[in-house]
Amino acid sequence: MGFRDNLKNSGEVIHSWSAYRIEGRETLILALPIVVTQLAHISLSFVDTVMVGRLGPSALAGVSLGSTVFFSTMIFCMGILLAVGPMVSQAYGAKNNDAIGRSVRQGLWMALALSLAAFVVANNGEFFLLLLGQSETNAAAAGSYLFAISWGIPSFLGFIALRAFVEAVSRPKVVTVIALIGVGLNVLLNYLLMFGKWGFPELGLVGTGWASSGVFTFNFVILLIYIAKQKAFLKYRIFSRLGRPDPQYFKDLFRIGWPIGSSMGVEMGLFMLTVFMMGWIGTTQLAAHQVAIQCASFTFMVPVGIGMATSIRVGQAIGQQDHNRAAIAGFTGIGFSTIFMFSAALLFWLVPRAIVSLYLDLDSPGNAEVIEMAVGLLSIAAVFQVFDGVQASVMGALRGMKDTRAPMVISVFSYWGVGLVSGYLLAFRFDYGEKGLWWGLVVGLAAASILLTRRFYHLSHPK
Repeated sequence: MGFRDNLKNSGEVIHSWSAYRIEGRETLILALPIVVTQLAHISLSFVDTVMVGRLGPSALAGVSLGSTVFFSTMIFCMGILLAVGPMVSQAYGAKNNDAIGRSVRQGLWMALALSLAAFVVANNGEFFLLLLGQSETNAAAAGSYLFAISWGIPSFLGFIALRAFVEAVSRPKVVTVIALIGVGLNVLLNYLLMFGKWGFPELGLVGTGWASSGVFTFNFVILLIYIAKQKAFLKYRIFSRLGRPDPQYFKDLFRIGWPIGSSMGVEMGLFMLTVFMMGWIGTTQLAAHQVAIQCASFTFMVPVGIGMATSIRVGQAIGQQDHNRAAIAGFTGIGFSTIFMFSAALLFWLVPRAIVSLYLDLDSPGNAEVIEMAVGLLSIAAVFQVFDGVQASVMGALRGMKDTRAPMVISVFSYWGVGLVSGYLLAFRFDYGEKGLWWGLVVGLAAASILLTRRFYHLSHPK
């Protein structure tokens, strides 16, 4: 019996200020550490970019291409593993300890299987980059970086599976602490391995890859030890029954997870292809795009974290057969994301130059053209941020229902059928240039947020 059928049997959805106030408090308690964790994760990429910049333009180009290949691959794998969250949260709400343990175990097996495939992709990254027309020098630099970071893939994905478990049982703070320590460790390892300090070899760009592998391994091992030592987790018998894959649970995990990974990959594909098309317009436009998209990426981590918390709250409520609360949890998450992104939009509108100054020297005459373009793009980013925040939280709510295939279809239609096509037409057929590409992002994200919200509303308000 699906969410909609259960909701029919439970009666009309009852909305009240008291219910939203209670749910809002619980959502914030769960979401805040998850949001901090997301910000810590994106800080790893930011730190790598800043420190590698000291090695020169060729190293920066290498890490840019290498990280693009790496995280493009990881996005799909992470999406599949995110299915551990709703499986565990619904079982947790139903107090089904055996199902929780099975879900986590199959998440670890899935992480191992995905690691093998991702390892092959990462170690052929140079080949793929050459096919895409990148220079041999830049492709070779990216390949050396990918070889080093690829050894951290099993730990990276194992951490994602275990993180989904502890957050789904409402214990997100330990992940936050580990992630923050990981940021500091990344700075230290980059310093030691990139520049050859304290007797370590000077590895340059490759040192960044080994540093990331070290951080991924540290995060996974610490979280693994924490879970193994917690008496509260012993009842789930996660490691005592690790043995071998459970075919049925493994199949369920993949069935729920692959559409999530595909949806995330499709959205990332929209932004990646926008980068390539921006490069067709010109180097200045590409630089301005990079500044504006970095700003948008940081603020986007907040609704991503809220969406993950929303998924957990919806899943736990469904597990408890409280479908009225599941609906309220979904709308609460959507509301929080919308409010935050409106606040971020105001900053982008009111003080764009102050934001751009974090990346570029405003007093340098050589930066003038890039600055003006970046300021213009931030005004458009303010609009798409709101839609992006809404779709992230609605996606989370739908994941909590284990509703993943329809959102995947909506994503393909919205991001590629609407966003990519409209961006191309506006930029190259109607000569709006870089702004046309960004208005294409707005149109695609708006379509996704409207269609996904409509789906959640109809699932939670059956006739």
